[in-house]
Amino acid sequence: MFDVEAIRARFPALARKHDDQQVVIVDTPGGSQVPDTVIEAVAGHLRRGLSNSGGAFASSRETDAIVTSAREAAADLVNADPSEIVFGPNSTTLLFHLARSFSKTLGPGDEVVVTRLDHDANIRPWARAAEDAGVSVRWVDIDAADATLDEASFDEALSERTRLVAFTLASNGVGTITPAAALAARAKAVGATVVVDGVHVAQHRAIDFRELGVDVVAVSPYKVFGPHLGMLAVRRELLDRFDPYRVRPADDYTGAERWETGTQNHEGLAGFVAAVDYLAGCGQLYGDPSGDDRRAAIVAAFEAFGSHERILALRFLDGLAGIPAARLYGIADRIRVNERTPTFAVRLGDHDPAKTAEALGDRGIFVWDGHYYAIELFERLSLLDTGGAIRIGFCHYHTLEEVDRVLQAMADLA
Repeated sequence: MFDVEAIRARFPALARKHDDQQVVIVDTPGGSQVPDTVIEAVAGHLRRGLSNSGGAFASSRETDAIVTSAREAAADLVNADPSEIVFGPNSTTLLFHLARSFSKTLGPGDEVVVTRLDHDANIRPWARAAEDAGVSVRWVDIDAADATLDEASFDEALSERTRLVAFTLASNGVGTITPAAALAARAKAVGATVVVDGVHVAQHRAIDFRELGVDVVAVSPYKVFGPHLGMLAVRRELLDRFDPYRVRPADDYTGAERWETGTQNHEGLAGFVAAVDYLAGCGQLYGDPSGDDRRAAIVAAFEAFGSHERILALRFLDGLAGIPAARLYGIADRIRVNERTPTFAVRLGDHDPAKTAEALGDRGIFVWDGHYYAIELFERLSLLDTGGAIRIGFCHYHTLEEVDRVLQAMADLA
């Protein structure tokens, strides 16, 4: 049975208090909290002593082992090969790095396709690559009524000239989950490279790089219960075909290593391994793994998380419907709860979202406000110039009582 209180006991930050009351940290889409084992893994690496990789001594060999373990953990997280895993400071930086090299493969008449549902980190790198190469950008629209991707617009954007299609697996702004495998198949049918932003969905669903049939998936470990890092899974053929900007010693590297510029965050990688092991442990405790390997346990964990998160989402949707002044942007139909994550963009009447977030913060409820880098989305929803919306994001370590506290505070403010 899923034991949320046992899970919460492993996250020290969740015990934080504000005015003698336990806080409710629901800015989760901006970065999850981390379990105690992740904290200890980071600290443990620092305590043992730092060393760069590739040296002929013990601490350097330990660093090499951490890097190898991190690639294996990332591969298990998204069902890729360890040689396809690229680490960096954050996913935005990695995508710009990849896009800079991709731009050199574009020629006259080529087109790049991006969507208005995405975080700007999966729009601007490709738009800039197109600009640098002097080629066109085509835009996929959304259905503003429920903030879902307009599939007809997606199909209209594709042509024999399409060289790259970038879209999100789930919106970090409104929680919409896209039909990614079907979209990828349509993009691949015209010969396009497919890049997906998995940063938001990775906190809520198991990602299957192979099953999706895409070329690149971006994940941010700090939103999947780990430290601040960026990570890409990139099809090996692309890693070898594109030519990255790099220092001369990296000319000897192959695969993912060619794309990792400078010294990596080794203590962060140690924490990331612990985060993936935390997920696997949850799958073994609360799920029903299909096998004995870590990947199977991770998938089982997200199945267990999903069942709990659906309960949280339904409670929130039902409660929000009882606050007349509240306006939800995104899927509101409880029957369609599986088409979204438990991330909600909300406005209370004509209240300034920043003021609403501040008032909630004064009550010990931490939410985000603004556009959360989903600039195109909030402009399309006519919210960008008026402060965006507050964003409330739950995950597997939240409780129904916390959902109720958020709803009550919103009702009081409304």
